[in-house]
Amino acid sequence: MPKKVRKAVFPVGGMGTRFLPATKALPKEMLPIVDQPLIQYAVDEARAAGIEEFIFVTGRGKSAIEDHFDHSYELNDLLSARGKTDVVDSLTSSILQAGQVSYTRQQEPLGLGHAVWCARHLVGDEPFAILLADDFVRAETPCLGQMIDAFEATGGNVVAVMDVPKEQTNRYGILDPGEEDGRLVEIKGLVEKPEPAAAPSTLSIIGRYILMPDVFTHLGRKERGAGGEIQLTDAMAKMIGQMPFHGFRFDGVRYDCGDKLGFLDATLAVALDRPDLADGLRGLMQAYQD
Repeated sequence: MPKKVRKAVFPVGGMGTRFLPATKALPKEMLPIVDQPLIQYAVDEARAAGIEEFIFVTGRGKSAIEDHFDHSYELNDLLSARGKTDVVDSLTSSILQAGQVSYTRQQEPLGLGHAVWCARHLVGDEPFAILLADDFVRAETPCLGQMIDAFEATGGNVVAVMDVPKEQTNRYGILDPGEEDGRLVEIKGLVEKPEPAAAPSTLSIIGRYILMPDVFTHLGRKERGAGGEIQLTDAMAKMIGQMPFHGFRFDGVRYDCGDKLGFLDATLAVALDRPDLADGLRGLMQAYQD
């Protein structure tokens, strides 16, 4: 029986250059989908999946994330004085409990693998989850919760996967797939951002991972991969054959919120699902079509 997945790492040190100038002073993870920042959706997903400890790998200019998950006594007092207790309750519900949250800094932008490696001492010797806030997943059962069930059944590394258009394989870590069992896909190999002609499949890893702590040994060698960065995919590839390793075809819809159109798509999807916004938004959309 594998150890329980109790900890989740959130790599939030990226610069968000695709959303400049909006992200010049605002972390990209704080960009709102309607009225809630991207990072909040990722944290809520982890919390709903039973995660107990939340580890943020930050960088310069990311203090807004820390403030978001902390108390704002002045704001709460002001809202309470105005009778807006429902808003106070919504703000309070987003706060992580004392001792549940840790922050460490990625001092150099050396890639996702390096960001994960920066969390090694906080994770320790146990399996852990990684959630990338850019990948916003809407699902009836939280994506990470589905993955934890798969992890408990297989006892090894599990990554969320989905098929992407063949011409987009050079944007993702791509699986060399083996046998399939329901939603589980055996992983025989992993390639980081292969050109379409060289891609072993179109099955791509998205920003949800459950990994064994052995990955830190490989990341600690700090070998550079695609783009001259320390790639998480390369470190994961070295664990194949040493322990069970599966891709998991999750049930839900993933939105690439690192892309402007993907961000807008996610915003529309959430707004259209809100009773207080849906009718008004449909009216606006119809007006633009007219």
